[in-house]
Amino acid sequence: MQVPSRTLPSGEDLPIAGVGTWNIGGNTVQDAVRAGLDAGCTHIDTAEGYTNEAEIGAAVAEYDREDLFLTSKVLPKNLNYESVIESCAASLEKLGTDYLDLYLIHWPNPAISLRETLDAMATLHDQGKVRNVGVSNFSAYQLSAAHHVSDVPIAVNQIEFHPWFQRPDLVEYCRETDTVVEAAAPLARTEVFDDPVIQDLAEQYDRSPAQVVLKWATERDVVVLPKSTSPAHVRQNVKLFDWDLAPEDRRRIDDLDRDYPVYDTTGRDWTDDVYGISQ
Repeated sequence: MQVPSRTLPSGEDLPIAGVGTWNIGGNTVQDAVRAGLDAGCTHIDTAEGYTNEAEIGAAVAEYDREDLFLTSKVLPKNLNYESVIESCAASLEKLGTDYLDLYLIHWPNPAISLRETLDAMATLHDQGKVRNVGVSNFSAYQLSAAHHVSDVPIAVNQIEFHPWFQRPDLVEYCRETDTVVEAAAPLARTEVFDDPVIQDLAEQYDRSPAQVVLKWATERDVVVLPKSTSPAHVRQNVKLFDWDLAPEDRRRIDDLDRDYPVYDTTGRDWTDDVYGISQ
C-alpha cells in the first residue's frame, strides 16, 4: 500500500498517515510500529516525553532507514539552546539513527526564548541531524512568532484536531503559511467513536469509526497520527486510500465541531515534569 504524502518546504515527502506512539511502550509499542511498517505506513511519531524511543529504535532497526520518516519532539523544559542539542542527541541514540526527518518543539514554553530554541533547531538542521523543523501545540500567534524568528522553515504544526475540535482559524493560518497540519489525538482518544454521525457513517461505509474519522481528516489534507495498542487496529487505521467519503458525508462530519478538546485545554501544570518551571 502506498500512503499519499504532503510536500514539506524542504521538498521532502511527509506521509499523510503515521503511527502514533503516545502512552505506549515495551513490546506493545514495538508490535504497533512493526504492524504499521509492514502495512506500508513508514511514518513513525514519538517524543522524548513518551519515554519509548529506545523500544521504537529496536523495532525500526529491522527496516531500511531511508524508507522511514521518523519524528521526535523535545520537551518544553528542555528548550534552552544546549538542552535542545542534548535532547536531540539522546533521541538519536535511542532511536538508533543519525538523523530525524522531523524534530518538533513539543509544547511552547513562555519561560524560555523561542528564538534561542529555534537557533538550536537551526544548528541541528545545519549539522544534518534534523532534516525538517516544526512545532506542536502552537497557537496561530505562537506559530507566527516562530515563522518570524526561525532561520529554518517551520514545516509542521502538530495540534489536537478531530471532528469535535476542528480549530478553523488555526488550520487556516497554517495553510496560509505553508505549515502542514498534523493531527495529534485525531480520534479524540476514542471519545468521538460514540458520536451518532460517526457510528452511522461507519455502518454505511462498512468501515470502523476510526477509519471514517481518519479518512475525513486526510481528505482535508491533515496528516493523521492515530495511536493503537492493537496491531490489527494499526493495520486497519492505515487502510484509508482505496475509498472515499461522499461530499455530503464529509459535510456531516464538518458539522460536528463543538470546540471540544480532549487534551489541549487552557490550563497547564507548570510544575510537572513536562514543563518543570519553578517559581
